[in-house]
Amino acid sequence: MRGTARKISVPRCFIADLMHASLDIPFVSLTRLLNVQDLVKARAALARPPGWAATFVKAFALVAKDEPVLRTLYVKWPSPGFYELPRSVASVAIARVVEGESCVLPQKISTPEAKPLAEIDALIQHAKQAPVEEVAAFRKALRATRLPLPLRRLIWWIGLNHGRQRANYFGSFSVTSVAAIGPGELHALTPGPFVLSYGMEADGTISVVLRWDHRVTDAALIARTLCRLEQVLNTEIAAELRADREQAERPVRAIAT
Repeated sequence: MRGTARKISVPRCFIADLMHASLDIPFVSLTRLLNVQDLVKARAALARPPGWAATFVKAFALVAKDEPVLRTLYVKWPSPGFYELPRSVASVAIARVVEGESCVLPQKISTPEAKPLAEIDALIQHAKQAPVEEVAAFRKALRATRLPLPLRRLIWWIGLNHGRQRANYFGSFSVTSVAAIGPGELHALTPGPFVLSYGMEADGTISVVLRWDHRVTDAALIARTLCRLEQVLNTEIAAELRADREQAERPVRAIAT
């Protein structure tokens, strides 16, 4: 059948490079329905609560703060081994249109466990709404994607296999979801080592999928991580939202002149 040959666009080329970098990761996944009724109540009390992506970014980072394995990368250079990071770096998948074509680009958020939820949400909203060239992480990704293939492969190899650089390129964990479009489980691929996706909230529960590099840890720790994640969402995160509400409702005192 006679068809039309098309050149691979820069956005699709980036996704192709990302999938090539993810080919050798031995991913395993665990899905669990989390009871987040306390968090849902705290969100409902706010006129404009932070988005779910920001919520999961901070919650996972708080769990990882007390669990070094969740901040551990598998690297191959100078020899195969593990590289433990002192803090988390999140990579959030952002749907954008570049050069007239839909694509997904990563927004990096460093040390989310120490940032207010509102600040994390603002970074994500900026990545969603600002011109692509104004988002530093997007500029970096697209600039590298425009390089010749051999040079791109070298840059990706260095980024994946040098422990100090890997967090700078890919973060220590990723968050992605299609919940805004509708229900469904997303089992995403990234260079790893941890990928968290979530579904739509319904009746105080939300489905979470956590994929991980099996070389780094095993299912027992991931199961405990999801239990701890549920606890953090209903305690620390819900408490921060309630504090934000109290701050917003606090009357402003007039200053005498």
